[in-house]
Amino acid sequence: MGPGDLQELLSPLRKNIPGDPRLLVGTETSDDAGVYLLDDDTALVQTMDVITPVVDDLFDFGYIAAVNALSDIFAMGGVPLTAMSFLAFDPCTLATEAASEILQGGVTALEEARCTLVGGHTLEDPEIKFGMAVTGTVPRDRIITNAGAQPGDHIYLTKPLGTGIASTALKGEMVPTSLIEEATRWMKTLNQDASTAAAKNGATAMTDVTGFGLLGHLSEMCVAAGIGAEIDFATVPVMDGIPEMVGMGMVPAGAYDNIGHIEGMIEYGPLSRDDLLPLYDPQTSGGLLISVPPGNLPGLEKGLRDKGVFFIRIGHFLSPGDRILIRR
Repeated sequence: MGPGDLQELLSPLRKNIPGDPRLLVGTETSDDAGVYLLDDDTALVQTMDVITPVVDDLFDFGYIAAVNALSDIFAMGGVPLTAMSFLAFDPCTLATEAASEILQGGVTALEEARCTLVGGHTLEDPEIKFGMAVTGTVPRDRIITNAGAQPGDHIYLTKPLGTGIASTALKGEMVPTSLIEEATRWMKTLNQDASTAAAKNGATAMTDVTGFGLLGHLSEMCVAAGIGAEIDFATVPVMDGIPEMVGMGMVPAGAYDNIGHIEGMIEYGPLSRDDLLPLYDPQTSGGLLISVPPGNLPGLEKGLRDKGVFFIRIGHFLSPGDRILIRR
């Protein structure tokens, strides 16, 4: 579902949810997970994410779906504890042995994240779907939301863009093997180490780049904090081969939904809309967008580098406003 449709769906609900002082992060700022206070020191972090296949290999699909769900916990600075799986498939077209490969991929990803599967639910459905509801914890004084960025903070991205375009090209049987292998590797990469480094080095805000694309999730950070941002287009990492896929028309419909929702916020000067398509591309299991004050840059970069985490500094936040300026 596109961001505009989601806002329309949630608008009546947001007006009628009873207030609860223990709910620290709800739906107001479109954050990655809900945060609920358990006691004076500890909060519960909860999320759920379900996706359709983005790769052909069923084990890899299950693994990616679990990593994608876990990412919301990491984006809040949390540690995952337990998960429940959701699997939908048609047993007439997918053998249960094959469906079990999806579950095994998901469980393997949970094991890597030191998260325990405690149960789940299955459903007969014509379309394969798989995902997780994940529960974690975070110290009350270390919650990182998408709303805390300050003017002058620098913006880091921890994975290159292009997974949505690569998956679309795969469905169209137009993708080079090397590109889908690279996309799969990134989608299977946990954001755990990036989250830990951000939390230890004073990140003021954080979110993961998923269905609304880089610019969609950056716009949520800007709106939540009441500030603007400037992005250096030349620094934004895009996987090799993605521009060629864009030129062949292998762009998911969700990218155009994202454009329709936020294009009014974006100033891109001499760049074309096609130039920006990878920045609108809906990602599956994308990287973290991290906001950090200038004085914390050395510590963050060292923390990421020590853990072998990919990162690029792509811009900075501006004084109050809600515009995103993209410089060539």
